Amino acid sequence: MVSPNDLKKELISIVGSENLFDDEKILQNFASDFSFVKGKMPILVVKPKNFDHVIKIVRLANEKKVSLTPISSKIHHFRGDTIPTSDESVIVDLSGMKKIIRVDRRNRVAIIEPGVTFGELQEAAAKQGMKVLMPLIPRATKSVLGSYLEREPILIPRHHWDMTDPLLCTEVVFGTGDIFRTGSAAGPGTLEEQWAAGQAQKNPMGPAQTDLVRVIQGSQGTMGIITWAPVKLELLPKLERLFFAQAQSLDELIDFVYRLMWLRMGEECFILNNTNLASILGENAERIQQIREELSPWVLFICVAGFERLPEERLKYQTEDIMKAAQEFHIQLVEEIPFINGEEMLKILSKPSEEPYWKLRLKSGCAELFFLTTLDKSPEMVEIVYEVAESHKYPKGNLGVYIQPVQQGRVCHCEFNIPYNPNDEIDFENSKSFYLKTCERLIERGAFFSRPYPDLSHLVYDKTDENVVLTLRKLKELFDPNGILNPGKLCFWEEA
Repeated sequence: MVSPNDLKKELISIVGSENLFDDEKILQNFASDFSFVKGKMPILVVKPKNFDHVIKIVRLANEKKVSLTPISSKIHHFRGDTIPTSDESVIVDLSGMKKIIRVDRRNRVAIIEPGVTFGELQEAAAKQGMKVLMPLIPRATKSVLGSYLEREPILIPRHHWDMTDPLLCTEVVFGTGDIFRTGSAAGPGTLEEQWAAGQAQKNPMGPAQTDLVRVIQGSQGTMGIITWAPVKLELLPKLERLFFAQAQSLDELIDFVYRLMWLRMGEECFILNNTNLASILGENAERIQQIREELSPWVLFICVAGFERLPEERLKYQTEDIMKAAQEFHIQLVEEIPFINGEEMLKILSKPSEEPYWKLRLKSGCAELFFLTTLDKSPEMVEIVYEVAESHKYPKGNLGVYIQPVQQGRVCHCEFNIPYNPNDEIDFENSKSFYLKTCERLIERGAFFSRPYPDLSHLVYDKTDENVVLTLRKLKELFDPNGILNPGKLCFWEEA
């Protein structure tokens, strides 16, 4: 076992005493989150401030055989991926690495460090008339790179061409301590030399035909630590209109959404059930209950926008075409529903969540259950979840549902938010049992858990082709031979 005092001294020599923490109250914050995962308390928290710090920390961990758990977002973690499983684990808190290295309007790209939040990038991008591709109302402390690395879906399906979008290239420190740049960021030359030659670090492929972004993305910090990455931006709209379509059943909306995806019409496009929408609009549990009772069970959101060139004309023809499609499918589009109109909703969607975070307003805890399926199968998946909720006596009305088309509607992200009271042991255990049983049923029906977090990893990988698991473990041996990076996650249980 490594001596904590010796390790502390060596880490202080790298980052300084002001960036190393061993107070038990601070450490305890990293031992749990809002998932149902039970973890262990880290021995230290270290906050690197730059690229050199990260390299030295990774190399020291290899030397001392200490595990590292990288995080980039402050507080409110939900998935168990940032909870240590090792008895000797150090949290590498990247939230202090906040440089926005470049915002390139011509190429619609920004290069940022892992600590940059959505609000911070929005402010910088807006100065150049650019828009950040957002997930659904992220928490204020959410790291942009943390979100993109975890493949959280963005709200605009027509800008989502590949599962790696909006993430492009990366600079990564692998578990070996080696420095690597993926895609066109690999060079030749420094970033400054590449910019002078007109390059924009947008192509994730390379060197040669490799695409190591796909190895790093979704790996929960088990392969490497990202120190900066380019991400896609889009133009800020000059004009916007947001329409709502209310429905009594999810099936009523599916064919219309498929038509919108086929036409590539609109910008933001997604579906919420009344519980999730009420949680976004209400400030506390009582208000959420009141709002939910007045809303239709399902609400589709579709935004139409005009940009720099002929914004009025674009807004007009897109609106007309979408209205025509809506009539064909007997969908009524309106710009106001109870408690909210389109203009107000656009303001909510355009910025991070106010406190308390919207997923925690109904109860003080919330577990996330999400997977990939197709739009046409999403109603069946919702019914499965509702059936299991009834059998576990979990209040069906408390379940939040979010349906997000991705890759122009080729597939969809289907998410269930499961509020619970973390201070009520009975509620906690019942919610956990409901969560795990629901996942079993969904897997049986073909739900694809593309991001298996710790409480589901055994369930998912036990049903995965053994060659896939073998390949992942071989990759782990290549990029992190000593198993120092976030051991015990994905299918890397032997390293725990």
